[in-house]
Amino acid sequence: MALILIIETSTEVCSVSLLKDGLLIDFIESDEGQNHARLVTVFAENLLSRNNLKPNELSAVTVSKGPGSYTGLRIGVSTAKGICYAGNIPLIAIGTLEAMAKHVALNKKEFGIPDDKLTLFCPMIDARRMEVFSMLLDESGAVLKPISADIIDDSFLSIELSNKQVVFFGNGSEKCGKVIKSPNAIFLPNIKASARHMTELAWQAYNKNQFEDVAYFEPFYLKDFITTVSKKNMLG
Repeated sequence: MALILIIETSTEVCSVSLLKDGLLIDFIESDEGQNHARLVTVFAENLLSRNNLKPNELSAVTVSKGPGSYTGLRIGVSTAKGICYAGNIPLIAIGTLEAMAKHVALNKKEFGIPDDKLTLFCPMIDARRMEVFSMLLDESGAVLKPISADIIDDSFLSIELSNKQVVFFGNGSEKCGKVIKSPNAIFLPNIKASARHMTELAWQAYNKNQFEDVAYFEPFYLKDFITTVSKKNMLG
């Protein structure tokens, strides 16, 4: 029996789920904002407790590796590493955007995505202003446009949109609907990064023994963390 704890803290959602032999059996989730430092450990403890499990019974811990919020990613990865270190448990890292795309691709009918055209998937995470972290994948999960930080204008993916339908989703897509006007653009609301959506990729990685080095693994931030220094006289 394989038990995998999954942690997702890369966006405004704090989410923890539990897999048993590849099937989602439980989850806890909150989208109330950036309270991940307070919530994620409590969620993990509660999830294990109500399933009568101890951390050392886990077969692996999976964490969302980004891109996303710098602080959120640090919290999630630190929590996952702590559990792995304590129980000598393997660590799996899953791309945030890839997991979102896999979830949508597996549920095309549920989301009402037409089957009459070749479909591409563009998950988006909000960065700032009109910038998003995005990538482009086909239905098999093959990457057509690697992850990048993009400024969205009316020319974004215009070549692909000329003869294919592109599905946009994620918290970064909400601000792009007013800019991308192609009739081949489909916008799905309320698709968020979630530990529930990492099930397929986490199970695949576990069966392929695709584990990270717990000591040296770092999240994929994509962009450096930037701070600003106040110009006010701190002593004045």
